[in-house]
Amino acid sequence: MKKHRVAAQWEKRIRAGSWLVVRSKEEILSTLDENACLDGLPFQPEMFAFCGRKMQVAKVAHKTCDNIKKTGGRRMDRAFHLVGSRCDGAMHGGCQADCVFYWKADWLRPDDGAPVYSTNNGSNIKCHEQDVYTRVRERGHENSNDPVWVCQTTALYDATELLHWWDVRQYVKDVTSGNHSAWKIIKLLTAAGYRNIVGLGFGYSYLVRFYNAVQKLTGGNPYPGIQGKIAEGAKTPTEVLDLQVGEWVEVKSGEEIASTLTENGFNRGMRYDPEMLKYSNGRYRVQMKVNRLIDEITGKMVHIKNPCIQLEDVYCRAECTPMRLGCPRASNTYWREIWLRRVDGPRTD
Repeated sequence: MKKHRVAAQWEKRIRAGSWLVVRSKEEILSTLDENACLDGLPFQPEMFAFCGRKMQVAKVAHKTCDNIKKTGGRRMDRAFHLVGSRCDGAMHGGCQADCVFYWKADWLRPDDGAPVYSTNNGSNIKCHEQDVYTRVRERGHENSNDPVWVCQTTALYDATELLHWWDVRQYVKDVTSGNHSAWKIIKLLTAAGYRNIVGLGFGYSYLVRFYNAVQKLTGGNPYPGIQGKIAEGAKTPTEVLDLQVGEWVEVKSGEEIASTLTENGFNRGMRYDPEMLKYSNGRYRVQMKVNRLIDEITGKMVHIKNPCIQLEDVYCRAECTPMRLGCPRASNTYWREIWLRRVDGPRTD
């Protein structure tokens, strides 16, 4: 059961860019229940490597998105994302999702120069280090060759609460936390309102052309809509580039990508998210080739027949998806090789 705790004074001062220290292993263990969780959120064994380190806050994780039950935005209580803190999947079957970690405030402390050490005498500890490693698998699956995996991503729905898109307090928090500037939030909300008007269907083509014309003048991105050209049920095309880590690619235009998608936006079972459209025509380096991921809904490891690509500094920025604008989760996006073309390097002009 998730419990609400009153924020300490130091927590209220923390903004994106602040520095914090990850508490010692013993201190963190003292906050966990028998399932290695705090407020329903697991502490993953991959996180032990960060204990004692001074780290910068990337975003205040006061909200997130729901990819499990598709309820939209979710409110997260007293948590942060730290720079350079992503899961390498080492203790989760080699999962390559590269998810950003959520750090509860109880696992952190201010960067006040004090040494990191345990203040707990061990008398009330419900979770030991080995328990953290054991609980990466669902109970009853400890010895399974195909277990149900447990991680922060699979537990996210139960560790959060519904956050309505119209709750203006979240957008105020986006600004006061330093996650986004006030101007950025105004632009996101204004664009969302315009998309709602476009969605009514009256004068769709005119409204989209007008939007794109304004964006072109201001240096913005085109209207975040893409319509696949392939009928549902028909086979979608593929292309093998055999891309390697470190190579440079250019993301194809929206029109080119649309020709590879079904009407519902899928290519060989993988969905193209409209949040990805902003990267079209940009050049990026290959971060990794992904062939195994834990399914957020089932907790099962998914083996991808046609490996997909992750690109450096390319992730969901929650700028156009309804009900989760401004989400700080920074989930990686996955690219079919047919959506990319190999290039020699970044643009020099």
